[in-house]
Amino acid sequence: MPETLAEAPEKEKDSLPAMGFLDHLEELRRRIIYSLIAMAVGFFACWGYAEKIYEIMQRPIMVALQHNHMEERLVYLNPTEPFNMYLKVAFLAGLFVTSPFVLYQVWAFISPGLYRNEKRYVMPFMFSTVGLFIAGGYFGYKLVYPQALEFLIGYGKQFQPMITIGEYTDLFLTIIIGMGVIFEMPILVFFLSLMGIVTAGWMWRNLRYSILVIFIIAAIITPTTDIMNMCIFAAPMVALYVLSIAIAWLVHPTQRRARREKQAK
Repeated sequence: MPETLAEAPEKEKDSLPAMGFLDHLEELRRRIIYSLIAMAVGFFACWGYAEKIYEIMQRPIMVALQHNHMEERLVYLNPTEPFNMYLKVAFLAGLFVTSPFVLYQVWAFISPGLYRNEKRYVMPFMFSTVGLFIAGGYFGYKLVYPQALEFLIGYGKQFQPMITIGEYTDLFLTIIIGMGVIFEMPILVFFLSLMGIVTAGWMWRNLRYSILVIFIIAAIITPTTDIMNMCIFAAPMVALYVLSIAIAWLVHPTQRRARREKQAK
């Protein structure tokens, strides 16, 4: 049978006292409090830069409006809308800034139940998670979102747009966060393969079906109806799937055991 994380005989857990149920709850409460404090600090740190952050966020729509010779201005319908929008921007920016610390708290909570050599994944996990999310968000900001706005604004150029800051912010966050989450696919496959749930062979055999599912997902989440934008969404997902196959081959227990046996000869 393939070796699993819980069955590896050569691994030994750290000599820590066993924690009871109440101890786990206390540890969870402590980690949550640390994370909330960090997020609050991040929020107040980013609050003073909320306007500058939003200037960066609204650049794609301003460029699209300029290319279509329209007034470069967003509107709001409620006096509280700008304040609420800046609150949302500061909160999300603070969450992003403190995400390495929050991820470390997650790892610190689950690490007592891991084996020693499994704990070496903590730094790669944190850096790759944040790095892939940034790469996905940057890809969405520089390529996907501008293309979608050009199509949408150009399609309705015979009308006078009245785009509210709330609607624009929601659309922006949906695209950018969505692309960031999509780029986390290798991390998900890494853990599923590490636990022996999926294999590189299974992923390769189902490549064509996976591509079909990817294009269906791209068609659903693409804010436009044209094929070009759907392909722009789907292309990185296909590339990440192929990368995930390589990751699955490297970390799957069967492959790790085969490499150890080969080295032992």
